[in-house]
Parts: sequence; C-alpha cells; structure tokens
Amino acid sequence: MLDNARSHGLWELTAPPAPETSGLKGSIRVDTAIVGGGYTGLSAALHLAEAGANVALLEAVEIGFGGAGRNVGLVNAGMWVMPDVLGDVLGGDYGERLLELLGDAPKLVFDLIERHRIECEVERAGTLHCAVGPKGLQELEQRAAQWSRRGAPVELLNAADTAAKIGSSAYAGSLWDRRAGTIQPLAYARGLARSAVNAGAKIFTRSAVTSAERVDGKWKLHAAGGHVIADRVIVATDAYATGPWSEVRTEQIHLPYFNFATQPLSDNVRASILPERQGAWDTNEVLSSFRFDRAGRLVFGSCGALRGTGAAVHRSWARRALKKLFPQIGDVRFEAEWYGLIGMTDDHLPRFHKLAENVFGFSGYNGRGIAPGTTFGRLLALYALGQLDEKDLPLPASTPIKPNFRSARTALYEVGAQFVHMIEARM
Repeated sequence: MLDNARSHGLWELTAPPAPETSGLKGSIRVDTAIVGGGYTGLSAALHLAEAGANVALLEAVEIGFGGAGRNVGLVNAGMWVMPDVLGDVLGGDYGERLLELLGDAPKLVFDLIERHRIECEVERAGTLHCAVGPKGLQELEQRAAQWSRRGAPVELLNAADTAAKIGSSAYAGSLWDRRAGTIQPLAYARGLARSAVNAGAKIFTRSAVTSAERVDGKWKLHAAGGHVIADRVIVATDAYATGPWSEVRTEQIHLPYFNFATQPLSDNVRASILPERQGAWDTNEVLSSFRFDRAGRLVFGSCGALRGTGAAVHRSWARRALKKLFPQIGDVRFEAEWYGLIGMTDDHLPRFHKLAENVFGFSGYNGRGIAPGTTFGRLLALYALGQLDEKDLPLPASTPIKPNFRSARTALYEVGAQFVHMIEARM
C-alpha cells in the first residue's frame, strides 16, 4: 500500500483482493457513520448492515491499512494483563464481564470466517505462550491458574512437551490456549469488508474525514469528495487516527513491531517446526513471535521499526535468532519484511469513549486487535441499534487522557528494541 513494501509485506502479497470501493462523492444520509476500516469498524459495519441499518464506513486509505493489515495474525483470547488484574483495575462486574467477552472473542472470529466463507488461512490449533527461563515459567503458571479457575481450556506444558510442539528446546514451558489460533490478518479484514458490502453497507476508501460538525441534531462528516450526514458516529481508528477525534491515538504510546517472512521451507523442515501449526510468542520483555502461513513461510517478528538503522539491525538479529531457535532451517532467507504500530495504553487495557453526543468507540487494544476488535465492533453495532445499554458494556466510559512524556516513551520503545537486538545479534 502507498507503494511501500514494508507497510504490509507478506500479507499484501498473499491476501485475496479487497472488494471494489471508491472515494466518497457528493452527499449521503445514513443512520450510522463509521470512521476507520479495520477490524472494529468493519465488524460494526457488518453487524449493523445485517440488522438492516443504513450504514457508511469512511476509511482514510485502504481497507486494513492500519494495524489490521500489518500484525502477526494471532487470534488470542483475553488481554496482555493477568486475568485477575482486570477485576482489580475495572472492578468486579466490569472485569469479569470483559474477561468473559474476550475469552470468547476468538470463537466470534472463527464463526464469522466460517459463516461468511472468508478465505484467510485460518488455523484453529491454539497458541503457545512460551516461557523464557524460570521467571517466564512462573508468569505462565499464574496465567494458567487464573484462566483455569474461570474454566478456560488452557494447559501449562512442561519443557519437553513444549519442545515437541515447537520444534525447539529453547523454552522452559508454555501455556497452550486452545481457544486461539492464527489467520492471514489482511485477508480477514478484506473478507469482513466484502461481507459487509454484501450485507448492504457502504464502504468508501481514500476518504479521510477532515472535519465534523453538528447540524440540526445530526453529524456532518466532511471528506475530500463530499460529506456524510448521520444520526450517530462510531470512531474505530485506534493507533492510526487522524482528523476529528484523533485523541484516541494520542492517548496511546506507540510500540513499533516488525515481521520477517522466510521463503517457503522444505517439507521436512516444516514438519519439525510447530507441527500442529499453533501460533507462538515468548515472555521476553522485548518479545518474539513466530507462526507459519499456509504456504510454509515462517513469519518471525519482534518489537522494533524497520526504518533507518533499525532495518539492518533487526534483520541481522532475526537471522541469528531464527538460526539459534531452529537450526534445522539452515541458511535463513527472507522473502518479505514489514512493520506497524501497536497502540499501548498506560494500564494495557482497552477504552470505551463517548467522544461527543452520539459519537463513541472502543480503542487501545495493546497488540490484541483481531479478536477484541471484532468483538467490540459487534458491541458497538448493538449499542448503536439500541439493543445494548451502556451499563451492560464491558468497560465504563472514559475521557481520553494523553500520557505523560508520550513522545519520549514512544521513541524509547523504538530505540530500546534496536539496542537490545544489536546486543543480542552479537552474542
């Protein structure tokens, strides 16, 4: 996208085409306008259209341009924080409601994929959170105990069982979450868009909302080619927000994350790495993730930006790290590379915002965009339709607050990851 091979990398090379869209022209009137064409906005558009609502979605660039088209493709349950922490931070009712909702979120993703026949390389073998040393294992023991108390289908694996599932003896154990899986993330976004269009939603791309005003009790959203008049507005822009209501972006600290994709590996090497095709990531502070695509490419990622000196540093680190983790690969050759931004909130929890009268949205996914984004999009549709009360949402309404030293902390993530990878590449 935008003639930049490092924006969406492998996913753009292998995803089915997006549905045909065009820029907004003239004036249209709808019940609900949605700003943002990622998982949240597309899910909201689909569920609204299926309910018979008149809905228009405005995307500044292309479908899946933001985090939806750049991520690892792990369909995870829950959030980064420990399950018990949600109750402490949000209060018992909200915390348990959010846990239950996000625990079931992968099922909604997989159900939509099946019901709408979305071609997105879905794998439902679960995910493996891999323990680096005793400290990492202790963390996973706590996660396993807290999820198990809630009846979640998770299992703590020892080092030997982990090695069998991963094809490497690098880890002290792992947490296997059978609820989860992997997808081709951009293909999923495009599939949601096609399903929404088929259901009657209007989707306009290259239609950045430049301003918004209240006119006769309605919202008038202006874009370069025209405007949309709507009763209500769903803001679904998250870490890539621009224009009106961009405070959902500035309340987040941005963590860059990159991925490299190998050339398709030989059959015998493929069989020795993640033989059941789980997606995986580790407990390191500067974490690593790895999973296969359907063609047998190993997708390997970590924190950092592929720009400036970072491109060479992270590429060198990735080759060495992969050879150490999976020596059976031999000479590591990358076919694609890309990176994007993860929006991190101060407490690593998402937000529900009422940004103005009849303007609302969820944001702040902290690296868990696929399942939460899809689920929150459905909730926003129900809320817009009047079928869900605010008191029944999984989060209380809050006001966006810009974090202290936001720019410095964002820069520190990028520089710090590069420094860690520079040191590790020499070890």
